[in-house]
Amino acid sequence: MFLTISTTGTPERPATDLGFLLHKHPDRAQAFSTSYGRAHVLYPEADPQRCTAALLLEVDPVALVRRGRGKNRGGAPDAALAQYVNDRPYAASSLLAVALSAVFSSALRGVCTARPERAAEPLPLRVEVPALPARGGPGLVRRLFEPLGWTVTAEPVPLDTEFPEWGDSRYVRLALESAELTLSAALRHLYVLLPVLDDAKHYWVAPDEVDKLLRAGEGWLPGHPEQKLITSRYLSRRWSLTRQANERLELVRLAETDDSEVEEIDNAVGEDTETEEKPTPLAVLRREAILTALTESGAARVLDLGCGQGQLVQELLRDVRFTEVVGMDVSVRALAIAARRLKLDRLGERQAARVRLLQGSLAYTDNRLKGYDAAVLSEVVEHLDLPRLPALEYAVFGHARPRAVVVTTPNVEYNVRWESLPAGHVRHGDHRFEWTRAEFRAWAGAVAERHGYDVEFRPVGPDDPEVGPPTQLALFVARTVKEAKAA
Repeated sequence: MFLTISTTGTPERPATDLGFLLHKHPDRAQAFSTSYGRAHVLYPEADPQRCTAALLLEVDPVALVRRGRGKNRGGAPDAALAQYVNDRPYAASSLLAVALSAVFSSALRGVCTARPERAAEPLPLRVEVPALPARGGPGLVRRLFEPLGWTVTAEPVPLDTEFPEWGDSRYVRLALESAELTLSAALRHLYVLLPVLDDAKHYWVAPDEVDKLLRAGEGWLPGHPEQKLITSRYLSRRWSLTRQANERLELVRLAETDDSEVEEIDNAVGEDTETEEKPTPLAVLRREAILTALTESGAARVLDLGCGQGQLVQELLRDVRFTEVVGMDVSVRALAIAARRLKLDRLGERQAARVRLLQGSLAYTDNRLKGYDAAVLSEVVEHLDLPRLPALEYAVFGHARPRAVVVTTPNVEYNVRWESLPAGHVRHGDHRFEWTRAEFRAWAGAVAERHGYDVEFRPVGPDDPEVGPPTQLALFVARTVKEAKAA
């Protein structure tokens, strides 16, 4: 990873003042340890007319893997390979941004005791980054830097110079020039926008990242035309942190417009007053959506297949319209927990007659499951290996053949909005896969066609306009049932 910062000077204001501003002497090459490797600062040229400081970051790929490895989480099929085969050692990213902050911390804050007047003055600056990942292409690079006073040259890097027909990669050679910015402002722009363009961070994004963003963005981020995109990407699309940052940036903007302090604007509610309602947990929204679908289907006798610890069974028993509820799971331990949750040993005779718990596997046909109005597969299919799905499909839709089937499963596209989920990971360590909306619809449509059902799809949870809802639901209704109702 490599970045250079150059400036020009005059005999009265020599370019070598850059060494004072960066707190790194031009006559010495210096090295600094970081969490992921070693950073080197050197000066390829240093005279009164022109001075260039270079930051070279040598990434230790083993340290990167060891420190970045999540615990007790599943991963995408190529996650293990991606840990070792990636662009982190070569392309500018959050690793380089963190190195900038660590090595040039005083310059980033605009502190220079030796030349305080120079720290506050605009400099003729040129910044070059030979390899910069730019998810959004050269156009996005210009939209991010040009409003800040930079003249931008973003040259796409071809995938292979020997095969130009392959087109360009997602990397650009970046050159930025400005005579209107202080060194501190330039470094703060780079600190925020390098990881924004890469659209990935090598470390866990904690709540204190909001404070880091606002400090680095002071004076330029509140009025930036791409503020929302910058905030969202910098905070790894953690929606609660993004919302918090945007609210604070809006207060800053209002205060600047009103020529007042933020504290004077943000005084409507006392610090000890809690007015914001907590969002409804997704598990609750999922059960509500399932109950709505079952009620619409007119089901009275319901199977909860893969019932786990019995949360849905408990909700079904609270509704007298469901006259018989059967929970089945392959785990004896889960069924024992469900029995304790439902207090089966203390139920009255009438209530006890409404519920049964069965041990069984959906990989095999089971005559005990025949004759029911509806079956629920809530967050079940993703726990099976893909080659075993046809067995489940036949056991439920072909052999048991309830009049209605409700299936819910995670929408993998929404994972980029999931707060506690590192990029490339699935939501649970036991998930064998997670489907996109298109993949789920294709599977459900094929199942419906093979077994004589019609299928309808519904969102569960907030339906994001870009990535859809966190959970997707399919309601299958046997065609014979629909035909009978129509008649």
